[in-house]
Amino acid sequence: MSQTIVTLNLTDAQVTAAEAALTELETQFAGLIALDVARRKSLRKMGRKSEQFARQAVTVLASNPQIVPASVPVADAVSGLRTLEALRPLTVRLARLSERATDTSTALGSDVMTVALQGYSLLKVSGRSQGLDGLRQELGASFSKAPRQAQPVPAPVPVPAIQLDKAA
Repeated sequence: MSQTIVTLNLTDAQVTAAEAALTELETQFAGLIALDVARRKSLRKMGRKSEQFARQAVTVLASNPQIVPASVPVADAVSGLRTLEALRPLTVRLARLSERATDTSTALGSDVMTVALQGYSLLKVSGRSQGLDGLRQELGASFSKAPRQAQPVPAPVPVPAIQLDKAA
């Protein structure tokens, strides 16, 4: 079965230009952070529903500085909202591009693997008569599985006997 999901040829100039663009993005977004899983899970999230509340609360606080103690970083929250508004559309575009790149990589790999498997099948059928049996065996080693080692069967856990009271 033949398969070609995608045909894409990147020139050296395209790869160089893309690498330069990515370097520029990394430079421009040097302030972006990476959170570990535990930290990400522990943070309070501002979802779509809570965003309106947060915006209104920050606006009220910024408009009424006389009620806000100095320990509450209202200016940082206002700045955070502005930055979030600027970053969101860029994040959406980057995510879309990343997803397309991942899908294209998957499709290219699938196309290559399909041809490789077809070629391997051809080697199995006619490789010996062409003096290619050694190469076929070498390729076939990729598919050989190491023998499974017998897993020890755990000893059964004794279950305590239940005493039934005959008097009841």
